[in-house]
Amino acid sequence: MKKSSSRIAREGYPFLVPPLCLLVLGWAVHMPWLLWTGCGLFAAIAAFFRDPSRVIPAGPGLVVAPADGKIVAIEEIAAAPFVNKPMRRVSIFLSIFNVHINRLPVAGTIKHLAYHAGKFFVASFEKASEQNERHVIHMEDEAGRDIIVTQIAGLVARRIVSYLHEGDRVARGKRFGLIRFGSRVDLYLPLDCELLVKRGDRVCGGSSLMGRFS
Repeated sequence: MKKSSSRIAREGYPFLVPPLCLLVLGWAVHMPWLLWTGCGLFAAIAAFFRDPSRVIPAGPGLVVAPADGKIVAIEEIAAAPFVNKPMRRVSIFLSIFNVHINRLPVAGTIKHLAYHAGKFFVASFEKASEQNERHVIHMEDEAGRDIIVTQIAGLVARRIVSYLHEGDRVARGKRFGLIRFGSRVDLYLPLDCELLVKRGDRVCGGSSLMGRFS
């Protein structure tokens, strides 16, 4: 496996300007505490917006994690968004220490997108899936199966970013957006998908296997 590299997501650039200014000012006026404050803030923000490359698993029928984080819930839902049929929902909680770049779980076509305004409960709470601000993505994989991904804002998150458009043809593991400062991502899978994770597991977006179709 090749060694991964990392970059900073472009959405993080504006947030790096203030600490960079503090850093330069602290150096210019010889104020060490200001210099180190700027350095610390710059490093923290750069770490939050880091965008590491990932090795995407190859093979038919594989489903990869749409986000980094911890699996906090797995349950069967009677009527999944858009398709209104039973599916299995796997919820991933992202703390502020996780990579927040989101990746597509399968290759296929973006069928529908929907943004829902909502509340900002702690993203690990079960009610966050239905009541928080969220962006819902309905995909159809290359075999015609429905896959749904929901980006959910959390207690601190106030901005959901998506690069997708309806009708897009996309690849497995492709970056498709991010959620700023703590969040949750729900993945809805057909009931005949073999689940390869359990509650409490930690996953990496784009590289960890979530499920497999036979």
